[in-house]
Amino acid sequence: MEDKVAKARQLALILGSGLLGALVARALGLPIPFLLGSLTATAILSLTTYSRTQKRLWFPQALRRMFMATIGTMIGTSFHPDALSQAPNLVISLAAMVLFVVLAQWVNYGLFRRVGKYDPVTARYAAMPGGLIEAVTLGEKAGGDVETLSIQHFVRIILVIISVPMIFLVFNGAAVGSAAGQTLEHRLPDWTDWGLIALLVPAGIALGSGLKLPAGHLIGPLFLTATLQGFGVIDIQGPSILLSLSQLVVGAGLGTNFARSTPKRLLAAFGLGVISVSATLAIAALFALVLSHLVPLPFALLLISFAPGGVTEMSLVALSLGVNPVLVTLHHLFRIVLTVSIASFLAKRG
Repeated sequence: MEDKVAKARQLALILGSGLLGALVARALGLPIPFLLGSLTATAILSLTTYSRTQKRLWFPQALRRMFMATIGTMIGTSFHPDALSQAPNLVISLAAMVLFVVLAQWVNYGLFRRVGKYDPVTARYAAMPGGLIEAVTLGEKAGGDVETLSIQHFVRIILVIISVPMIFLVFNGAAVGSAAGQTLEHRLPDWTDWGLIALLVPAGIALGSGLKLPAGHLIGPLFLTATLQGFGVIDIQGPSILLSLSQLVVGAGLGTNFARSTPKRLLAAFGLGVISVSATLAIAALFALVLSHLVPLPFALLLISFAPGGVTEMSLVALSLGVNPVLVTLHHLFRIVLTVSIASFLAKRG
């Protein structure tokens, strides 16, 4: 009983800190404040708590997965059948993604070997431009440094979800996310919207798990909702408050992953991450610029699609910018599957 009470208090502390960080970020007009604000606040909390007690604050991953599924459902509500008309253009952009992944892997491997002085195995899996869990798992099997891989990939995702909205803030002069008044609502949501989302979330999780989809907790609900929405079976208006809450929980969960690190190690990883992410985003921007002249897809959508962030987080950025999150998610899924496939192939070859 005492253990359950202690866990409940720790969870309340994490979510409370995340909410405070989100409100501060929104007050400052920062991009996607409920995601970045909660992430920053809980990362600081987790680092300071672990350094004092040598114990990690408890955060249930099942809770994070449930809200990732909620985000997938919300993305699915934005699907329209006319998105299928983009199929010919996707053939070109996905083909370009193959070249992008190979180039990004090569550039980052050289960085982590020469600048970071990582051993060849750790450098190879740290260089993967996608697939955090897969990169750590494959790297561990190959004999790489698991902690280094975990930190480096978390740093990659966080730097990307911070820098991409900031790029649009600088060039567009407007904040991204809740601070910009982003919403999925076309009418005021009612109890049927909430009820349908409550049904679709667990059904989508079961679908993603059953089909063993990559990022199944996100993609299962997204695919199910998009299919039903596209065929006119349902018409859900995603409540913006639910999207903000989902960002808060996902961000808070990400922040707790830094608990067992040290400021010195984090600083080194962030230094390498800044160089790596800057180089990868520069390559992504070049691909997006060229493709925007070849296919009728906007530069913003292409840049977010090629940015090496997490699929959940980049889908949220796409929602916040008002670009098609379904197309962005499709690109990221392809990138992750391709990256993991290449890494698995290289691992078999030794």
